[in-house]
Amino acid sequence: MISYNYHLPFAKLWRPNRLTSGWQISGITRFATGFPVYILEPDDHSLLGTGQSGQGNPIDEPNYTPGNLNFTNPRTGLAYFNTSLFSEDPVGQLGNANRRFFTGPGWNNWDMALVKDLRLTETKSLQFRGEFFNTFNHTQFGGVTGNYLSSAFGFVTSANPPRIGQVAMKFIF
Repeated sequence: MISYNYHLPFAKLWRPNRLTSGWQISGITRFATGFPVYILEPDDHSLLGTGQSGQGNPIDEPNYTPGNLNFTNPRTGLAYFNTSLFSEDPVGQLGNANRRFFTGPGWNNWDMALVKDLRLTETKSLQFRGEFFNTFNHTQFGGVTGNYLSSAFGFVTSANPPRIGQVAMKFIF
């Protein structure tokens, strides 16, 4: 994560006056990996009777056949990973898939503001702000469904809101 504030040099490019002075751009930029995909099979094929144990989740997992997970872009509408590598665990045995061995889609988020400070007197000023969250409107996908028994297994079914903007004015005295 990076946060920044830059005073725009309009006053240096043109004659300094109330219009060219006091401009700044600020923001917070974040790049992050996605959340772990939690693979589970919420039935009791293991016959252990442990439907809700540990963290409140069933302990049964599907079987995993090693292979290339072939991660895809969630925008395609296809499963995020190769779901054919997973199969139902045999009755009386636990599946061999790991709970969390890969992560979902990452984030690339830019929140920015354009600010204009207008000095009214020595002690009073007016500040105008235009703020944008997810400035470049880059899709921030949610988690991947890891429930083997769900019809959405392997799919990304949510996203954070698109670009949001707001304007504000503040009187400073």
